[in-house]
Amino acid sequence: MQKVLIIEDSKLVCSIVKNKIESALQFEAKCVTRFSEAKALIDEQGSDYLACLAGLYLADAQSGEIVDYIVSKNIPAIVFTGEMSDEIRDNIWSKKVVDYILKDNEQSLDYIVHIVKRIYLNKSTKVMVVDDSSSFNAKISDLLKVHKYQVLQAKGGQEALGILNENPDIKLIITDYNMPNMNGFQLINEIRNKYSKEQIAIIGMSGDNLLSAKFIKTGANDFLSKEFFTEEFYCRITQNIELLENIIEIKEASNKDYLTNLYNRRYLYNVGKNLLENSKRKNLTITVAMLDIDFFKKVNDAYGHDAGDIVLKTIGNILQRRFRSSDIVARIGGEEFCVIGSNMDHEKAKEIFESVRQTVESAEIKTGKNLIKTTVSIGICIKLMDSLEEMIKFADDMLYKAKENGRNRVIIG
Repeated sequence: MQKVLIIEDSKLVCSIVKNKIESALQFEAKCVTRFSEAKALIDEQGSDYLACLAGLYLADAQSGEIVDYIVSKNIPAIVFTGEMSDEIRDNIWSKKVVDYILKDNEQSLDYIVHIVKRIYLNKSTKVMVVDDSSSFNAKISDLLKVHKYQVLQAKGGQEALGILNENPDIKLIITDYNMPNMNGFQLINEIRNKYSKEQIAIIGMSGDNLLSAKFIKTGANDFLSKEFFTEEFYCRITQNIELLENIIEIKEASNKDYLTNLYNRRYLYNVGKNLLENSKRKNLTITVAMLDIDFFKKVNDAYGHDAGDIVLKTIGNILQRRFRSSDIVARIGGEEFCVIGSNMDHEKAKEIFESVRQTVESAEIKTGKNLIKTTVSIGICIKLMDSLEEMIKFADDMLYKAKENGRNRVIIG
């Protein structure tokens, strides 16, 4: 479980923030009110904390010493402050904190949850900085590391393309315009030949603000002047990252079953048809299996639909863990699932699905005070047919035979 340390001299504020974080994120939050307490905890458990939320002024630390200490331990620091001025803001940002929170702002609690969650997500988010200036590249990279992004650095366009080829999961690229051999516009053109704006966000940077429109027209998602304010920089980075995440979330919602998080029927047919055609062109094997939970209605009748949902989720998890990312695992309705195996060894297909059947049979599914045992029947088609629909129908016929022959078995044809 992720841990957050809250250091605030107001016990009421501390308690409210703790409850909000724990209820919204299911993280563990601990409260202390003094610098001495916080220091002792950080010295002992510093590496355990995802982030620290600290008041700028504490009873035993009136000059922001707690913030300096948190940052010195390489822990993301979020500052509480009851007042704000240009001087205070400049002082806060000079300490290399993640952000600051105004105590008198009604939206503060929601923003605290947002920024803590952002730190957690950033740890698995890759960002690449492309600039031939070592000093400016280092400046941008250091700012990103404060927010715990995985930062990759390139000194030019060709190097950036090489890094992107090795790290196709990069979510954001920040690029300068004026670089030798390949300028920022040329780099963006190369990237956009392969990745859309919905796959990788690009922020163009230049000391010449007149280039902003051309960056956008060339394919960048955004532009930022090199004379930026730190607060503006972080807002732009977060905004672009979250826009990509929202697009992915929307796409997944349209392709995934809401309960099991497996693919849905529409995705199965759309992608499965392409997989079948690809198998025909490249002379690869394709396996289609239909799985059905035995006597599932009895589970709902005996234990309730909430228990039935837990059974569905559990079997969905078993299927997700057993098959490769190149396979399609879908819930296509009720208690019925379908697996399309890409280039699966036909001689081992029955053995593979037999292991799935055994795993389900041996699983003890806990629902409240009850332990539920269940089984699945499985029908498999290994014959390459003209259409995906024909293969699914054949697998369904094999499933029907498995049911007729006593259930809890695998039949292949």
